[in-house]
Amino acid sequence: MSDDIRQQATQLANAVEEAALVRLPDPAGDLVPLDQAPADKAEAIRTRMAEIDMTETASIIGFGARAQVELQTISQSMLNDVRNKDVGPAGDSLRQIVTTIRGFSVSELDTRRERSWWERLTGRAAPLANFMARYETVQGQIDKVTENLLSHETVLLKDIKSLDILYEKTLDFYDELALYIAAGEEKLKELDTTTIPAKEAEVQAAPQDQQVIKAQELRDLRAAR
Repeated sequence: MSDDIRQQATQLANAVEEAALVRLPDPAGDLVPLDQAPADKAEAIRTRMAEIDMTETASIIGFGARAQVELQTISQSMLNDVRNKDVGPAGDSLRQIVTTIRGFSVSELDTRRERSWWERLTGRAAPLANFMARYETVQGQIDKVTENLLSHETVLLKDIKSLDILYEKTLDFYDELALYIAAGEEKLKELDTTTIPAKEAEVQAAPQDQQVIKAQELRDLRAAR
């Protein structure tokens, strides 16, 4: 094996060890409601609550859509990456090494072996000379295949790092969705305990000519619920 290939193999071995030591973050635990959330999370939940206008259907339907779109983008990226992978080349290279080694006979090095009449007739080289010639040929073939394998390994390491990044991004969007869920639940709670009772009071206090309109607004709020 050439020094360049040995150096590449050593560098890749170190890279593999580094990749194996990477500690990916764990998913967050249970959802934390607004009244139990730390200050930064509580502020984030309130920000998302402000995105919902219970009187606007489009606002309700589109709530959390941004986070969902980003998740779909990441999922599609991961799916395309898997579909485009071809593990065949690495397997082919390994098979080439096995085939090359199998065709290489160490018994040819036996200098005590008497050459056959055919070898003497054709002037075939002595066992040691023949062995060295075969060795150099096989070594070149194995070096080439090894270089191909190192190339495949480099690609796989890049893929691993890419998947690690995608995993971390997915966790980020998982946390984002958790914030939207908490915001939605808090908005429903607010609707039930504050908004709808306030609207009911408006209906009761509205003048006769405004009661139909106020009653419809109340029905719309309940329907949005």
